[in-house]
Amino acid sequence: MHEEHRKRVRERFLESGLSCFPPHNVLELLLFYSIPRRDTNEIAHHLLDQFGSLTAVLEAPFEELCKVEGIGEASAALITLTSQLAKRYLNEQAQEKLTFETTAAFHQYVVRQYLGVKNEAAFLLCLDNNGRLLRCVPASLGTKYELTLDNRTLLETAFRHNATKIVLAHNHPNGLAVPSKSDIKRTESAMILFRSVNIQLLDHLIVAGQDCFSMAAHPRFGYLFFQQAEPQPVCAESIP
Repeated sequence: MHEEHRKRVRERFLESGLSCFPPHNVLELLLFYSIPRRDTNEIAHHLLDQFGSLTAVLEAPFEELCKVEGIGEASAALITLTSQLAKRYLNEQAQEKLTFETTAAFHQYVVRQYLGVKNEAAFLLCLDNNGRLLRCVPASLGTKYELTLDNRTLLETAFRHNATKIVLAHNHPNGLAVPSKSDIKRTESAMILFRSVNIQLLDHLIVAGQDCFSMAAHPRFGYLFFQQAEPQPVCAESIP
C-alpha cells in the first residue's frame, strides 16, 4: 500500500513539480528517501506541528529535528542538506551576474547568506576591480550576542580570493538592522586594515531578518567609505 502511494506522489511531482504540493506533501516526498518503510505523511505533520511552517522545518537545527517523533539522524541530515543545497544553488545562480552596483540584488544575496543562521556571523564578500562578486566567504562565527573578527583571517581571506574590493557583512540575529557602537568601531578598524594592503572596503552591511542596512549608503557613515567629509561624532542610538 505504501509503495503504491509513494509511486503516485513521485509521479505527481515529476509531472507538475512542487508548485501544487502543500507543505506536508513536500516533506512527505522528501522523507521517502530516508525512511523506506513507514508512513511519512504522519511524520511530515509532526514536523510542521513542531516548527510551524515548511521554511522553519528546513531551517531547524539538526539537533532539534532529531527530537521530532519519527525523525532519526538520517532524516534530520537529509532535511538540513536540502536547505543548504537550495541556498548554494541560489547563491551560485545569482553570483555569476552579481556586482556591487546592483544594490538591491546584492543586498538580497547577502540576506540569503543568513538563512538559518542563529548566531552572529560575519561574511567577507570578495570583489574584483569591476565590483563583480568573486566569492562570499564566512569570516567568523560568534554567539547570539557577540562577534569577534580576527585581522589575520580577514586578510588571508581577501588575499586567497584575489579581492581588490571588499564588502563586510554581519548579522544581528536577535535585534535590528542598525549599527551599534561596536559595529562602528569594527568598521573603522576594517577600513584601516584593508587600506594598509591597498584593498578598498566598499561597505559594511548589517542584516536582521529580511532587512539589510548599508553603512556606506547612510549619511552618518558615508565618510568612512568615501572620505567626503571629516569624521563626525556618531551616536548609534540616534540613528533614524
